[in-house]
Amino acid sequence: MRMKEPYEAYIDDYNTINLYMSKNFFGGQSSSFHLKDSQKRIIPLTIQQRSDLYNGYTHYKLSIDEPLTIGEEYEVYNEYCKATPVKYSHIVKTERFSREFTNIRDELGPEYTPERSTFRVWSPTSKRILLVYGPEENEQRREMVRKPYGLFETTIEGDCHNMEYFFLVRREGKWHECIDPYAMFSSANAHKSIVLDESRIGLPEKVAIEPLRSNTDAIIYEASVRDMTSQNDIGVEHPKTFVGFCEESETTRLKDTGFSYLKSLGFTHLQLMPVFDFGSVDEDYPWEYYNWGYDPVQYRVPEGSYSTDPDDPAARVRELAQLVATCHENGIHVNLDVVFNHVYERERFALNTLVPCYYFLMNQNGEFSNGSFCGNDIDTQPIMSKRYFMNTCRKLIRLYDIDGFRFDLMGILDINFMNALSEECRRIKPGFMIYGEGWNMPSFLADNMRASQQNQNQMPHVGHFSDRFRDVVKGNNGDLVQKGFASGATGKMAEAQAVLAASCRDFVFNTPQKVVNYVECHDNHTLWDKNRVACHNETRDQREKRQILANAMVLLAQGIPFLHSGQEFGRTKQNKGNSYTLGDNINQIDYDRRDRHLPILHATKELIRIRKEHPSFRMVSSEDISNAVHFETIDNEVLVYKTSLDGDANYVFFNPTGKTFHYTMHQSGEVIFDSSQANERHTIDLTIAPISVVVYHLKNET
Repeated sequence: MRMKEPYEAYIDDYNTINLYMSKNFFGGQSSSFHLKDSQKRIIPLTIQQRSDLYNGYTHYKLSIDEPLTIGEEYEVYNEYCKATPVKYSHIVKTERFSREFTNIRDELGPEYTPERSTFRVWSPTSKRILLVYGPEENEQRREMVRKPYGLFETTIEGDCHNMEYFFLVRREGKWHECIDPYAMFSSANAHKSIVLDESRIGLPEKVAIEPLRSNTDAIIYEASVRDMTSQNDIGVEHPKTFVGFCEESETTRLKDTGFSYLKSLGFTHLQLMPVFDFGSVDEDYPWEYYNWGYDPVQYRVPEGSYSTDPDDPAARVRELAQLVATCHENGIHVNLDVVFNHVYERERFALNTLVPCYYFLMNQNGEFSNGSFCGNDIDTQPIMSKRYFMNTCRKLIRLYDIDGFRFDLMGILDINFMNALSEECRRIKPGFMIYGEGWNMPSFLADNMRASQQNQNQMPHVGHFSDRFRDVVKGNNGDLVQKGFASGATGKMAEAQAVLAASCRDFVFNTPQKVVNYVECHDNHTLWDKNRVACHNETRDQREKRQILANAMVLLAQGIPFLHSGQEFGRTKQNKGNSYTLGDNINQIDYDRRDRHLPILHATKELIRIRKEHPSFRMVSSEDISNAVHFETIDNEVLVYKTSLDGDANYVFFNPTGKTFHYTMHQSGEVIFDSSQANERHTIDLTIAPISVVVYHLKNET
């Protein structure tokens, strides 16, 4: 943000400086200005425009009357011989800057061999960079060589395995300290970057796992590394960590807790909430704070608070890799939640220290986009920004063997980036999933460039969370009183039909493989807590039935089903809608509560099994849905959902009312699911009990 100091100047183009003087600083008046560089050379400036601003500043638009040298340090002097450093700003967004400085072919970051290590960073607006390396008591400093295109490079001879380092960056008349944003290894709390020989980390062997036929075969289960093992006495020796997440013991098997429990559920894809370095938890005292982790500091380094030893840079990497390998051994794919839309602190973010402004959405007035409501929206359009995040994803796939990315606030990112990334990830690993929150965020990115739902037809392999499905089935998040279809709002019958058909029939989406259906995730109130308000006059037993009904709609709808951890047993967060800092007592998975709501759990597990066994719930194209999904109603109160594909035909009855209905089948089959157990398995005269789901599988006559 500009105009914090009484006297500021910004290079916004190759021939333009925007200067701001407070009216409390010489009345905001100066009749002339000039630049002086580090060699004490004078460069004339011409006042092109002067305007008084509403906030007590005077703005001067100045033209630069001689060519600039990018990376040189400049000060601007006014007529009173008062000087201020000139900051490189919007100039880094210009096409000319891109042409001159982005033709980088070298791999950025540390390049290790046993004989020597080479360090490279991209920082065209910096004057000098020093590599500071070694232990604090014997730190060494090495001047990095500036090369073409703003590349800085130096080499340290000898074996640098386990060597600490950071950079001192000289720009705008000051030295700025930063870690290496290209590094994969770090000390606790991102204090220093670390060089490691990957062959000495002890990474587990990668475990091959078969890719799914299509995205609609996936069943995604969202979990927090910390939350799954926070509860006491569940048989986990290393709670709240990568290691603890996959621990099994006699106790976890006996009590059905932790990873033993996860394995029993039957989902195909585990979606982990952020596992890369975030700034909102002190890694030295990890249990003093709680945070979900949507505060990125290092995009390539695992979070130290989830490690058994945050001070060991290899441990956190090895332990995350082992988590993924263990999941693969048990037939579970792993998707990672990545936060590429904003950072914890822009001013201290390493990439911003190296090239201020370049990696963030900003306008020509120097204002930063705030579509994420964090004040620093990432800009994935510039070449080196796109390259950084693309390379990050490649490295994470290579090192951790993951199976998908879920993008937080994906609408901040641009369409071209998401398309390039989805193609690259699928090239590296067939079946790789790319999906995210395609909300249309109010950022500086043009509407037609946002990776949002409204532009889904321009992103052929990128999925989106369907907030439409959520609001129709569960009811609006912002109004706890408002009911959805599953909580009794039968007036939403037509909308319920639309979302069960993956919103493809009315062209909201053009393929079910892009549609992530959900009623609950880490954000907002849980489904149980929502229904405690929306259905406050109902009994606990009735709300259990509503939970099963909503879960059934998620798991049997066309598209990709998504479950939040604990949704399968009525998880509560004690009516807290946003629990991102509220601690383990609110956020932990409560296995005792699970045991009190076993009917929901058993029903959800059975619905997962049914989905996996019946392809008519997993259609891969909108054409299939158009031809093979049909609806009717019983008295416009019970929704009858009919699916038929490749000999697999089913009728599903969703009754959100307190009434009993009857339906006679005209083709023989069997009841394969009945949440109220009101029917014999082999019958054609169905009873649809109050607040229930019945699935009737038709006999294949061929």
